[in-house]
Amino acid sequence: MKDPSADSLFGLLQPARRTAVVDVGANPIDGVPPYKPLLDRGLCTVVGFEPQKSALDVLQKNRGPLETYLPYAIGDGSVQTLHICAAPGMTGFLKPDVRSLSIYTPFLEFGRVVATEPMQTHTLDSIGEIKALDFLKIDVQGSELAVFRSGRQKLAGAVAVQTEVSFVPLYENQPPLGLLDTELRAQGFIPHALAELRRWMISPLMRNNDPHRPLNQLLEADLVYVRDFRNPESLTDEQLKHLALVAHHGYRSFDLALFCLLALEKRGRLAHGVQDFYLGLLRSIKAGEKDSETKGRG
Repeated sequence: MKDPSADSLFGLLQPARRTAVVDVGANPIDGVPPYKPLLDRGLCTVVGFEPQKSALDVLQKNRGPLETYLPYAIGDGSVQTLHICAAPGMTGFLKPDVRSLSIYTPFLEFGRVVATEPMQTHTLDSIGEIKALDFLKIDVQGSELAVFRSGRQKLAGAVAVQTEVSFVPLYENQPPLGLLDTELRAQGFIPHALAELRRWMISPLMRNNDPHRPLNQLLEADLVYVRDFRNPESLTDEQLKHLALVAHHGYRSFDLALFCLLALEKRGRLAHGVQDFYLGLLRSIKAGEKDSETKGRG
């Protein structure tokens, strides 16, 4: 297990613990999670949830010492019907909307329901294995709002949320982006970044017979919210520290990280001159990236 103090920023901040990450819908087919840079450096712990057994087995097999994965389905605490789709990434508690899927070739096949099964859900606030929550990553096929509402106590201390959003709802009765935004703002978060934006071609047109080459129609995005930092006095020292670590390592949001460092300096929690230290750190990162690019070309 890596020593987190070896990281220059972690060593400067000296938070009371590693950043606590919760991943709701941790299916590894979703690609590299945004917290991987923190995990690779030993800077965070991860509690992940994945009710699909095949996906959970992969997570369990490959997990490191800082990762815990559980089979719970997170929701409103009721028994829900799981719609198992031809594409595992579309399996969820909401039924795929045929009208919407027909817009995007070949989403009708992706969202074809091959089986259903009842499943007990658990509210985020009821999960005892979550001892702390600083950073929530969530991808639950349209059920994100239910998770946010069921986790208001756990999320009260969080500093960042990355959530998948759909611009055209892909599931029946899927809450629109506006409702998710309203809920997260009510919980004290503001939008910060688009981690990923996905467009798709409107059916039946295709470019060079490739349905994956888009024009302008928006499909989905991974939208990042952070604790409203406009009034830094409202954030605790630990929140500022974890927000700085997530911003720096997770999203390369160096401006937000420096903002947090300066707020801590103003409180006397960091020594004077933190801006010069951090700018020097950024210069070393840039130099290292240039060196890697040069070696790659060589």
